[in-house]
Amino acid sequence: MNMLHHHIALHTWTLDTTPLADALRIAREAGYNGVELRHIDFMRGQKAGMSEDAMVQLVRDANIKVAVIGTESGALFATGDELRRLQGSLRYVSEKAVALGCDVIMMAPGQNVAGGMALAKQNLKTCADITAEYGIKLAVEFNSRHPVIRTLEDGMELVNAVNMKNCGILLDTYHLHCSGGNGTSFKDVPVDKIITFQFSDAPPGPPSDSRMPVDRLPPGKGAAPFVEIFKTLMALGYQGYMSYEAPNPAQWNRAPDVVAREGIELVRALLAKAENAHGT
Repeated sequence: MNMLHHHIALHTWTLDTTPLADALRIAREAGYNGVELRHIDFMRGQKAGMSEDAMVQLVRDANIKVAVIGTESGALFATGDELRRLQGSLRYVSEKAVALGCDVIMMAPGQNVAGGMALAKQNLKTCADITAEYGIKLAVEFNSRHPVIRTLEDGMELVNAVNMKNCGILLDTYHLHCSGGNGTSFKDVPVDKIITFQFSDAPPGPPSDSRMPVDRLPPGKGAAPFVEIFKTLMALGYQGYMSYEAPNPAQWNRAPDVVAREGIELVRALLAKAENAHGT
């Protein structure tokens, strides 16, 4: 059995309306090997009056690996006081990652775009330097709706410009498909530059115009070429985590344990098909 079967994580955005403690329990009981947490998970804990130690202990008590933590978006194109604030937020998340034994932080491009690619390269280098201080890898995500970092090629331009061992790309099946990619688009990406991976399916037809799309589907229920994507991952020898990130109001209105079980069962079936096709 391919290592990917043992590195499946549940992204908390998939169960966004479920309290964190319940989401962690559901992920463990459904058979996930880890979870991907978000900056907002900790902010919600603060708002509820939890201490920093209590938030960390809540996650530790769930007895499930923290595979990835997402930092607050926006740092790539920020300047001045806002950039300093977001870099402080990155340090905050890095401290939580160290406390929870997590070695990967992901960064989304955000909604701000002033400064373009040149500023993004400069700021990503600084952010990678920050996470390196904590012994943590930084994965930057390309977003199919973003005007600057829209494609895999855009993301790799950023990563290659930074040229640091701890800085790489986050591959997302939804954004890969919606930006015009396919199952072999990333076949020439060095595997050590693929820091982490997220999966969800995309509805058939043209992508929506939303900058924050929440129309993601369970794997195999839409148009993304999962078997080909997984074959490419296997051929590259990727052994990192795969997070099920499928934000969708239709999902949030279902029983969270059903949503979680469905996701892991479907992705395991698709991994098995890819294994048979790949010959592993």
